[in-house]
Amino acid sequence: MQRRHLMIHAAGLTAVALAMPLAAHAQANTFRIGLILPMTGQQASTGRQIEAAARLYMAQNGDTVAGRKIELIVKDDTATPDVTKRLAQELIVNDKVNVIAGFGVTPAALAAAPLATQSKTPQVVMAAATSSITEASPYIVRTSFTLPQVAVVMGDWAPKNGVKSVVTLVSDYGPGNDAEKYFTERFQLNGGKVIEKLRVPLRNPDFAPFLQKVRDDKPDALFVFVPSGAGAAVMKQFLERGMSKAGIRLIATGDVTDDDQLNDMGDGALGLVTSHHYSAAHPSAANKKFVEAFQKANKGMRPNFMAVGGYDGMRVIYEALKQTKGQGGGDALLAAMKGQVFESPRGEVLIDAQTRDIVQDVYLRKVERKDGQLYNVEFDVLKAVKDPGKAK
Repeated sequence: MQRRHLMIHAAGLTAVALAMPLAAHAQANTFRIGLILPMTGQQASTGRQIEAAARLYMAQNGDTVAGRKIELIVKDDTATPDVTKRLAQELIVNDKVNVIAGFGVTPAALAAAPLATQSKTPQVVMAAATSSITEASPYIVRTSFTLPQVAVVMGDWAPKNGVKSVVTLVSDYGPGNDAEKYFTERFQLNGGKVIEKLRVPLRNPDFAPFLQKVRDDKPDALFVFVPSGAGAAVMKQFLERGMSKAGIRLIATGDVTDDDQLNDMGDGALGLVTSHHYSAAHPSAANKKFVEAFQKANKGMRPNFMAVGGYDGMRVIYEALKQTKGQGGGDALLAAMKGQVFESPRGEVLIDAQTRDIVQDVYLRKVERKDGQLYNVEFDVLKAVKDPGKAK
């Protein structure tokens, strides 16, 4: 009996010993993407959209690339920079991820940047839109957009379309400051007058007193930037205060008429003109296919510009892994991400090799009703817009 027990024990140890290199090989053969997103809190819609898009891309393109099994590890940072930094460190050190990605807001992207640099881990920014983000680390690649890209297009359009004076109203953090600066400079260059610049707290904003100030100033238009998810509150209070009846137009970047929320804004949003890089109503075949697949996979949820940033971010990662034949470390992956050109649901895009930022078309859109729903319908386009913050 004792001998038999020893034989069984020895056989068990042999099985464990044989399994260990197999487990190590499986672990080494796994390519991990750490997706850090705000899944709860004020920016939760951003996290929901990006995760859904990332999972859709994997479902459509498989979970094995160049012999490497893709594993997506999703972490909720609640859009809090200290949490982002801790999660990024855990993902890099403990989970040994090959790429960190996501980043719903600018402070989150900036918090992770030093860790990307130290560990030589590519950081794919799928949402945050302050111009300077890509300058925070040589390992950052962006697949979303920048506020200067979309703000200057509105700064050109407004003065040519009856808007001679404006008040600007932006959320008081990086993207808002960018939107204010680049819209104002371009609008004034085109002969427009900026009466006042108003900044609203990012956390728990109350737009009412600011909108009353705008009504008192009586500009031709109010130019607005607020982050994804906050547009409905602005629209509701704009209408409640009778701003349009007072002759004040609302013009904005496309964050305000977020596709994820647009139907809930009601008829008051009809006719609102915005400038942005993506609309669910973009008429290309690639986008129609994307929207249909996204809605089918997510109980009818309409994809917004955050979703397309996540979808394209996964594409950039997959293609980099293919180019390096599955063998690349951080530097090789980064090199393979630079210079990628491809047809996105938003149109053709380029990852600029020098800036690691996205170059893309920016559209002027008007809210219209189509098939019983509200959409941002494109009526003009500026092709291949490089971030003006880096264009110099």
